[in-house]
Amino acid sequence: MTVHTSTDLRTTFLFPGQGGFDSAALRLAEEKYPQVRRVFERIDAETMSLFSRRISDVVLGAHPTDLRELLDDEAWVSQVAIYAAGLAAYEVLDAQGVRPDVLVGHSLGEITALVAAGAFSVEDGVRIVAQRVAVIQRQNAVEGRMVALSAGAERSRRLLELLDDPMLAVATENHDEQTVVSGPGEILDRVIAIAGQLGIGAIEIDAPFPFHTPALAPAVPEFAAYVGKLDQHPLQRLVYSPILQRYYEPDDALADRLAEHFVSPVRFAAAVRHLQTAGVNTFVEAGGRAALSKLVVRLTKGSDVRALPSLAVDGDGGLALDATLRVLRDAGLADATRAAPGLAELLAPTVPAGVFEAYWAQHGDEVLRRIADDLGDFTPEPAAQTPSPGTGATTPAAPAPTSPAPSAEAPDRAEIHAELRTLYAEALEYPEEVFEDGVQLEAELGVDSVKQVELLSRASKRYGLPTREAGFRLENYNTIDKIVDFVLTELSGREAVATG
Repeated sequence: MTVHTSTDLRTTFLFPGQGGFDSAALRLAEEKYPQVRRVFERIDAETMSLFSRRISDVVLGAHPTDLRELLDDEAWVSQVAIYAAGLAAYEVLDAQGVRPDVLVGHSLGEITALVAAGAFSVEDGVRIVAQRVAVIQRQNAVEGRMVALSAGAERSRRLLELLDDPMLAVATENHDEQTVVSGPGEILDRVIAIAGQLGIGAIEIDAPFPFHTPALAPAVPEFAAYVGKLDQHPLQRLVYSPILQRYYEPDDALADRLAEHFVSPVRFAAAVRHLQTAGVNTFVEAGGRAALSKLVVRLTKGSDVRALPSLAVDGDGGLALDATLRVLRDAGLADATRAAPGLAELLAPTVPAGVFEAYWAQHGDEVLRRIADDLGDFTPEPAAQTPSPGTGATTPAAPAPTSPAPSAEAPDRAEIHAELRTLYAEALEYPEEVFEDGVQLEAELGVDSVKQVELLSRASKRYGLPTREAGFRLENYNTIDKIVDFVLTELSGREAVATG
């Protein structure tokens, strides 16, 4: 992995931790983006193995749920749901051609970030999240909570010093006016009371345990030993840790680093400021709600930084991810030509997206050239002949079912244009109106050459056109209008042969 310099960084993905789940937004995304269902199917297989339950039955089933209900369920449920939502958002963004320069996770989200970067498989990510819960539960579940104080880290620490309890700790430093503290429930009641006397607001965080506290020290070696037995792969993306306050290095023992998270604070505000100084001006939250993107807005107020949510519901009840993708496309940060959309899912569904992208970056052009050359020279085998019953003679084999034969009267240009717009829109999951006259399929819509070949083949099949001859050049048919002309020309030629 190449280490980036400050001038390399532009875009980061943020993976949320506790509270990072929005059921309504996840359902909207699942209806529109197939990557969501595919991620959950892989995670379902693991939760079935571990818990005899499918997480998708809980969060995408017939009964809509919310985070509070997840927290009332078994402890692993909310944690795996947050992990799955973050990974699903990442896969959608990746399929849309958004390429982050660096990944950042907030607490639990750091596991998601490492999986997205290729350090662990999706399935091992589930195991890590589940084990994180299990080792805490084996410490008698550490009866405690997490509370957000409307004060900076230093003031919050001085407040905790008044109580002088070794189990109390600053868990996360979110921004200059919000710090999360963690510890035993009874002591936190006193923290809230004192905060009230000092005019400091206090809100309980939706979390099953008090993370990032010395109380979890006994769980550290057991968790490290478990994660250490899993396969660790080289990182395919840069990952910055708000806990370590540095980028992960190739020789990091991730089992030990992740175990340290139990007792170390998350310094999110410092991480955002570091990345902004390094050149990042676009922060995309890959996960549920919009808590981290809102924090970034506060931390970078007055700058030109963009902070964009994904699996959150906007003010009109729509999916925030849709608007985020439009902003990223307008900024030139969502470009489906950087990797073949959907190709990783087709060719290597079990390989992390970052690993496939690294392969594609090195070999993609070569693969595309080989396909283009092969298609240019390709001639299908003639239909097999089968003997007629009882005679030994051969008759043509019955043709395989295909699209209905074209009618004797060829459709007019407007009809073909409308049909092709619909065909391309459905296949690419784009609205039909983007296929305006003259719009470039690759340069403007990001449809790579592999997908164009596939769609042109579908169009040819739809109209019963012959196989394209050697010398056919795809770049000559790079707009819907040119494809309509191609179809009309082919149909006209066929009719001339039929009537000549």
